[in-house]
Amino acid sequence: CDHCLHTPLYFFLLNRSVLDLGFISTIVLKAMANSLWNSRAISYSGCVTQLFLFYFLAIAEYALLTVMAYDRYVAICKPLHYGTLLGSRACVHMAAAAWSSGFLTGLLYTANTFVIPLCQGNAVDQFFCEIPQILKLSCSHLYLREIWLLLVSVSLAFGCFVFIVLSYVQIFRTALRIPSVQGQHKAFSTCLPHLIVVSLFVSTGIFTCLKPPSISSPSLDLVVSFPYSVVPPAVNPLIYSTRNQELKDALLNLEKWLLFHQH
Repeated sequence: CDHCLHTPLYFFLLNRSVLDLGFISTIVLKAMANSLWNSRAISYSGCVTQLFLFYFLAIAEYALLTVMAYDRYVAICKPLHYGTLLGSRACVHMAAAAWSSGFLTGLLYTANTFVIPLCQGNAVDQFFCEIPQILKLSCSHLYLREIWLLLVSVSLAFGCFVFIVLSYVQIFRTALRIPSVQGQHKAFSTCLPHLIVVSLFVSTGIFTCLKPPSISSPSLDLVVSFPYSVVPPAVNPLIYSTRNQELKDALLNLEKWLLFHQH
């Protein structure tokens, strides 16, 4: 609502807010409903939908985090070209690419997962439907195709991670050359929320992927999945709002406007 926030950074934050809302609703609302009704059931179509939405929104969010790393790189390392490199059309195209990549990957994951015959019962050892738990119920070697798809996705995710790391190497090098301490602090403070979110998202995902099967158990899988599936979208608003003076000012202006019109 505040025209001061009509910048590329807040445009991407708006997209991430929508993704976070959908991401946490996909898992938490169903878990809450099951808890209230003392049930642990989910329909087959519900499981398919949940798995698709989970991977669609998670991958789109990771792609947007990569785009936001580029936004911070341009803002700090090439400030004079910021308006040119990140114009409104470029921002829309990058956001659309992030959403599209998530949608297509989620669709591929879902189609490849549920085409596999399931013969090991219908009990998923998890509080939501995810691919590793579904594959445990399979009785076919077709799951190898799923593994290849996962390997390709992991390679692309690693490429995004390398891009984020290289972007921040350049950001830190540029920020450290700023002569004033105040300027350095401002540069680092604009990047800190993004760094925290990326670290939280990537670290939990890496631990989940690299966790040895020998230490796998339903209770451990539950504990490990909670941080990457629930914590990031829940804490993202707090991370960005508490560290962002422009957002605080915009909320204060909105509050004043509401109070004025009430009287």
